Amino acid sequence: MTEGEAFVSTFRVYYEDTDMAGIVYYANYLKFLERGRSDVVRAVGIDQMEMRDGRDLVFAVARIEIDYHAPARFGDVLKVCTETSRVGGATLEMPQRIYVGERLIISAFVRVACMNTVGKIQRFPRDIREALTNRQQAVG
Repeated sequence: MTEGEAFVSTFRVYYEDTDMAGIVYYANYLKFLERGRSDVVRAVGIDQMEMRDGRDLVFAVARIEIDYHAPARFGDVLKVCTETSRVGGATLEMPQRIYVGERLIISAFVRVACMNTVGKIQRFPRDIREALTNRQQAVG
């Protein structure tokens, strides 16, 4: 994934994100990845609050694989690159990478499912699917 193909979000590492050695605690990368995916969804015009309150639908992570390549540290600026690689009937695949400068820190594969608020998988409504598909075509 290159920066030109991906939606890029930037976040600073704060003290609260790190362990005693000043290195980002491994589970906190999930938060940065989530923020990157949320930025993509917002950028394509999907209002997740309206989706939940008006349609009883939410996005949920169904699968995630993470490879840790190098540590990020207190004060670093993280560049979270998010792609939309496949939009299915009820799932969305979003490869993600986190960089500090040009150094790859994390690579992740995330599958997100559309479901109702009681946990039953639902197909994407047409407008949401189209917004996600148009994002995929824009970067593919």
